Parts: sequence; C-alpha cells; structure tokens
Amino acid sequence: MPAYFEDQLLEKQDYKIQNLPTGDYAGCTFNHCDFSGTSLSGVSFEDCVFSDCNFSLSKLHGTTFRDVKFNGCKMLGLHFEDCNPYGLALQFDHCILNHSSFYKAKIRKTVFKNTQLIETDFTEADLTGSVFTDCELSGAKFEQTILEKTDLRGAVNFIIDPEINKIKRARFGLSGLPGLLTRYDIEIDHKS
Repeated sequence: MPAYFEDQLLEKQDYKIQNLPTGDYAGCTFNHCDFSGTSLSGVSFEDCVFSDCNFSLSKLHGTTFRDVKFNGCKMLGLHFEDCNPYGLALQFDHCILNHSSFYKAKIRKTVFKNTQLIETDFTEADLTGSVFTDCELSGAKFEQTILEKTDLRGAVNFIIDPEINKIKRARFGLSGLPGLLTRYDIEIDHKS
C-alpha cells in the first residue's frame, strides 16, 4: 500500500540525493525543492503547490497531477504526455517550461501565466479554454492542436497555422496576428 502524506510542508529538500518517497501527496506544499533528473513515476499529487522548485529532466511516467500549481519552477525538458491522464489539471505561474512536451495531453482550462514555453511541443494537445498570459512561445509547436476558446492575447512570438489547428473562438491580440499569418508569407505593417 502506498504511503499517504497530507498537508505537509517540505522545504529545501534535495531529492536527487534521496528520492521522494513514492505515495500519495494531498494538500502538500513544496518550497525550494530539487527534483531535477529524478523519477516521479507512480507518485500522486493532488491539490499541491510547488514554489521555486527544479523539475528539469524529471521522469513523469504515470505521475498524477490533479489541481497542482507550479510557481516560479524550472521545468526544462519534461514530458507531460507520460503523466497519468486521469484528472490531469495544472497551473503555471512564472515558470520556465522550455523544451517540454504536452504531446496529445488533454489539459483543458490550463492557466499559463508569465511563463516561458520556448520550443515546447503542443502537438495534438487539447488546450480548450486555456489561458496564456504574458507567455513567451518562440518555437513552440502547434500541429493538430485544439485551441478552441483559448485566450492567447497575452502570448508573444507564437506561430499557429489556422489550417492545421482548431482555433474556433480562440482569442488573439493584434500583436499575435503575424503568428497566425506566417504561412501566407505576407508583410504586416505595425505602424498603420
């Protein structure tokens, strides 16, 4: 039977030295913890908050994230498609998610706020109703992605081809228009 941890505060833990015990974590807060390069396989997090943690290159095979918030976390090269898809619900604020992947992940209504998503893969992901506020999306990959009702008004440097993505009722700011029209090789004058 897996261990159960509830409402615990874990601070400045280095899980590269000693792995996080496998189990279920509910309502726990992790501050300044280092998970980089570790395996979180089979670990379940529900209603947890991670602040200023490093998850870079962590293994997420079968990891459960239900209503989990990440604040100021470094999360390079993560494969969220490996997570347990049941109840997957995430929120990111001031995080670095560069070179991560959400391939085919169903992450509806996900909030990305002040987050770097450089060269992040959203191929075939379902982002319905998600919000990107003040996010950097240079080189992010959108192919066969569901972006319906997604709010991208606060996103910059993205390229989204409307012909190969579902964008019905998505919201874009004027500054995002060039990213929607790239495939047409036209010039847009920002001064008019």
